[in-house]
This record gives sequence, C-alpha cells and structure tokens, in this order.
Amino acid sequence: MKRYKWTIRLAIMISLFFLAGAAWPQSDDAALETLQNNINIIWAALAAFLVFFTQAGFAMVESGFTRAKNTVNIMMKNLMDFSIGSVTFFFIGFGLMFGHSNGLFGTSNFMLHGVDILSDHWLFTFLIFQTVFAGTSATIVSGAMAERTKFTGYLIYSAFICTLIYSVFGSWA
Repeated sequence: MKRYKWTIRLAIMISLFFLAGAAWPQSDDAALETLQNNINIIWAALAAFLVFFTQAGFAMVESGFTRAKNTVNIMMKNLMDFSIGSVTFFFIGFGLMFGHSNGLFGTSNFMLHGVDILSDHWLFTFLIFQTVFAGTSATIVSGAMAERTKFTGYLIYSAFICTLIYSVFGSWA
C-alpha cells in the first residue's frame, strides 16, 4: 500500500508542475522560453541518468550469463566501457558526431573547443546525454564477448566503438 501512495504523490506533483507551466502568463515570452529550456534540461538530464543505469543492468545480466570465476572480469569490463567510452567520446567522438560536417563526419568541436558551455547549459546537458549512450553502445556487445576476449583487447575495442563507430554513424543519422 505504501508503494501506491508514493506513486500517487509523485503523479500529483508532476501534474501540478505541468499545470503551473500551463498557467504561466502568456505575455512574457522570454520567461516562457527560459522555463521551457529549463524543463528540457531537466528532462534530458533525467533521461541520461536512467540510461546510465542501463550500464548496471548490463553488468548484472552479463554476470548471470558467465561462470562465477569471470564475474569480476565482466563487471570490470562494464565499468571500463563507460569510463573509457566517456573520455574518448568527449575528446574525439562529440566533435566527429556534432561538429561542422564535411559530408562524412564532423571536423570541429573536439574537446568542445570554441564552445561556451557556461552560457549554453543545453549543450552541456546534451553532451552528457550523448556520452551515456556512447558508453552504453559499447556495453551492448560485451555480453556476446564475455569469456572470449582478453581485457586489454576489449578496452581497445571499447575505445574504438565509442570514438569512431558510434560517432560517425551518429553523424550520418
């Protein structure tokens, strides 16, 4: 019963939040645009947070598929997927995916060079959102490779997927 009370309270709070946005005075367009931008940032950050936890889900599933002696190995692979994937996507992948395109891939915005993150909060939120998807894209394949690859070879594969494959194909989309 307590679980349902919490769900009902959450639903009421979310409904009031959206109703408050609908009751905002329509004469102040700048305030409405700021409110909408802030809601978009919160929504994208929440979605990124949820996608981040798919890493834990993949780690649990893959641990269940492997023998007990390889559980630590597969957990470490999933942790390093996200760690290496995040760093390589930030340094190279984001520029390849969202930089000014030459027709095949982006050629600017590497390490967010030339981008003012402090004034554009949406870009930073979008970077985090795309980073968690890049890390998850490498983790998807790790279950099929469990107990079949060496750790260092897998880390090279993970960096390759997050940096080049995910970013270039994302640029095409």
